[in-house]
Amino acid sequence: MNKFLRFFLLAALGLWLTGCGYSARSMLPARFKTIHILPFKNNIIYSSDVTHNSYVPLLEVKARNAIIDRFLFDGNLKIREKTDADLIMKGELIGFERNVLRTTETNDVQEYRIQVIVSLVLWDVAEEKVMWAEPSFVGETTYFVTGAQAKPENEAVDDAVNDLARRVVERVIEDW
Repeated sequence: MNKFLRFFLLAALGLWLTGCGYSARSMLPARFKTIHILPFKNNIIYSSDVTHNSYVPLLEVKARNAIIDRFLFDGNLKIREKTDADLIMKGELIGFERNVLRTTETNDVQEYRIQVIVSLVLWDVAEEKVMWAEPSFVGETTYFVTGAQAKPENEAVDDAVNDLARRVVERVIEDW
């Protein structure tokens, strides 16, 4: 019994010292300390179908600002000017979609899904090469237009942009 207890204590100590494997640290190489996010371009082709694809003023500015804010919140990479950055991110808005998810028996819309779609490229300045490219990266949310959970569309757009920013930062920091 004494050997068993000793083995158990050593195993528990070993597990405690190694941790569970999860880390909030960046998975990027240590040489990456700074990032610059170029102004996003709006390359969305708008259709006349406003229920599916409508114009949101300054959506490209909102997306870039949300990503910058998320990097600041995360703290693993510092935001710098282009000339002082280790990484440069280039982004283009390629889609904004609003799709009906739920209707009433009389075909009145109850719930929509909003998706903000961007194309992203992350550039390694020192090596002068693309680290990764994501041709269709999506941030999304759903929202109700009636009932206790209803909210205005502009709030839902902000939620989708914030979801996009969270996913972008996770993609950069966790590199997956």
